[in-house]
Amino acid sequence: MLELHGVSKRYDSVRALDECTLQATAGRLTGFVGPNGAGKTTAMRVIFGLVSPDSGETLWNGHAIDSSVRRRFGYMPEERGLYPRMRVRDQLVFFGRLCGLTSPLAARAADRWLDALGLADRAAARLDDLSHGNQQRVQLAAALLHDPELVVLDEPFSGLDPFAMDSMSTLLGQVAQSGAAVLFSSHQLDVVQHLCEDVVVIDSGHVVLEGRLDEIRDAALDRYVDVTARGDLDPLLDLEGVTVVARNDGHVRLRVPRSADPGTLLQAVGRDVVRVSYEPPTLSELFRTAVAEARESADTEVCDART
Repeated sequence: MLELHGVSKRYDSVRALDECTLQATAGRLTGFVGPNGAGKTTAMRVIFGLVSPDSGETLWNGHAIDSSVRRRFGYMPEERGLYPRMRVRDQLVFFGRLCGLTSPLAARAADRWLDALGLADRAAARLDDLSHGNQQRVQLAAALLHDPELVVLDEPFSGLDPFAMDSMSTLLGQVAQSGAAVLFSSHQLDVVQHLCEDVVVIDSGHVVLEGRLDEIRDAALDRYVDVTARGDLDPLLDLEGVTVVARNDGHVRLRVPRSADPGTLLQAVGRDVVRVSYEPPTLSELFRTAVAEARESADTEVCDART
């Protein structure tokens, strides 16, 4: 298990991390989400010793992380660290050697991951001859060559087409199933919700929401109702406690208290219902609420301090 406890980091007046506490568990996928500049990349760099925190500790299986432990980790940075003029297989073998593999083992690992990622026919190509998506796959292969115990990926889905996203999602699920802890950041919250069992939401360097995603969604005080109907939807809007989230012709999305009776909602629509769903908030909705509440609390603290 990866654990960050109270990790803080400042760059002059900028607070990149503020008592950041999170964990990523072996065999599970953890989504690490937050607005731009929230501190995600800084936290990842702390894990790999690329940034020294001002305070706090970073642990793997309850012990401090040193260089020997980090050799068992795999990292895919947002800024790609590959050699554009080097041939794909050659540089994977090179990175495998840097991870401590012998030349034969590095070569076998490179071939295995190139095949798994659908790049076997591009092994002899120069990296800069590949599409952005295929370069992304090579970068992922470089992170996975040595079968790491922890895999940390910074925006791995950036710029990928839907087919490439599906392929990478499946692969990351398989990596987690093999026993590795997988922590990745993404701005595509629908992908995180679909793929991850655990989630960490960070804002202004501070974790504002963390835990098992299904438990967080189930514990939310509100539910969301999507109704598509041929008839009049106005009777729904007059019900007590209903808030309109979105509305267009024949469709409405509502936020209602968890205690609301779904049957009452359907009765208000009548018989012309085409489709209806009743569910907990999405990760996107949880994200917005958690960040908004954290910022409101921070503003209140600032105002109190000034008075």
